[in-house]
Amino acid sequence: MSSEVEPSSAPQITSTPAAIDLPAPAYTLTAVYDDARHTLSALEEIAYTNRSGESIAEILLVVDASVYPGVFRLNAIESSQGPAVTRTGWERIWLHVGLDRPLAPGEVIRLSLDYELILPARIADASLRPMVFGWSERQINLVDWYPYLPPYRPGQGWLVHPPGFYGEHQVYEASDFTVNLQVIHAPAELVVAASAPERREGEWRHYQLLQARTFALSLSPLYQTVTRQVGGVAVNGYFFPAHRIAGEAAVQTAAEALELFGNLFAPYPRETLAVVEADFLDGMEYDGLFFLSNGFYNLYSGAPGDYLVALAAHETAHQWWYGLVGNDQALEPWLDEALCTYSEKLYYESRHPEALSWWWEVRVRYYQPRGFVDDSIYNPHSEAQAYRTYRDAVYLNGAIFLDRLRQQVGDEAFFAFLKDYAGRFSKQVATGKDFFRVLRAHSSADLSGLLGEYFQSTP
Repeated sequence: MSSEVEPSSAPQITSTPAAIDLPAPAYTLTAVYDDARHTLSALEEIAYTNRSGESIAEILLVVDASVYPGVFRLNAIESSQGPAVTRTGWERIWLHVGLDRPLAPGEVIRLSLDYELILPARIADASLRPMVFGWSERQINLVDWYPYLPPYRPGQGWLVHPPGFYGEHQVYEASDFTVNLQVIHAPAELVVAASAPERREGEWRHYQLLQARTFALSLSPLYQTVTRQVGGVAVNGYFFPAHRIAGEAAVQTAAEALELFGNLFAPYPRETLAVVEADFLDGMEYDGLFFLSNGFYNLYSGAPGDYLVALAAHETAHQWWYGLVGNDQALEPWLDEALCTYSEKLYYESRHPEALSWWWEVRVRYYQPRGFVDDSIYNPHSEAQAYRTYRDAVYLNGAIFLDRLRQQVGDEAFFAFLKDYAGRFSKQVATGKDFFRVLRAHSSADLSGLLGEYFQSTP
């Protein structure tokens, strides 16, 4: 993947979605995965209601699988309700769908897509960004595997960005998912981890997930499992055979973090949370499911002062900062990554205060982080240090900024603000301006000096 990308020129706006009472986008995905051939055949139906308040001239679908050459093949696309499809055309990873007339405000269009995926083999190469999507000998991951609609902003159009060399480029609308999956030519011991509870009917697996950013699946015949119950939520762990102790620790941490963050931010809105050991050296969040690098499992020490524990808390926090409250991950990644990194500290304060100094010294200060918190994924850092420069600014310096913010406004205002922010922008896409507008409703502290130190653009 090339690091020479151009950021979107669309300006950031305050989240004021029109006609919020109209239905969210709804996806029905019926897929057959052939484990012997590593192929997937899918029929996808999308029901999209124009909630923008203005007419939409064409539909745009993001097809992240098309990043990999030869992986995505569209067989057919048509409309069964609303404007008819007249043409399609590709631009980068975006499929432009021409309509015979504009989609009016409040009108519904129903699109049907027939497509195939030839899953790429995941390659372990230190010079490349770790791949999540695709297959390895131990694990098949279906993530961002279906074409989806980005948010539409009045006066600006579809909110999309090209992939970067690091970070995430996606902006997701909260949507409803119905998924029907059949797996063929697979070993009998195959286990499927999913973003939602599974219901079996013969050879078919059925799932439903409402008001979610994404729907992810991970399959392996090697998974061992463990479950921890937190109130009405089942935290399900999936790990490889050599890592039972680490796998149980990851699930225990996620369960503790889920309970804590549910109290601090907002109740967790799902029935399940899947914690999946990744067959790649990275972590990645999806709604109702996240991956943790197998490197963390390999090196787990058994102590709370451990990267497996810290990162399990971090990825759990993404269920709030990314899942519940969405953001532009390309232009404002700090809105999820800084908050999730700081949520690690909140976890240690509450559950393992004896390891809090370890977290500060090893996880954060060891790297002597610098850089502006409001960095984007496109900043032209030197390629040799690009990811570390980005991580240090957005994740680590972002956590330091949030800690100093908390000290300046006080605990009462800080935690009231986080709860209010999560409530106001639940199922929406928030911006930095939204973040600070809610903050100022809870504190009149003069933040100009602090913001000038950590932000290149004054919020």
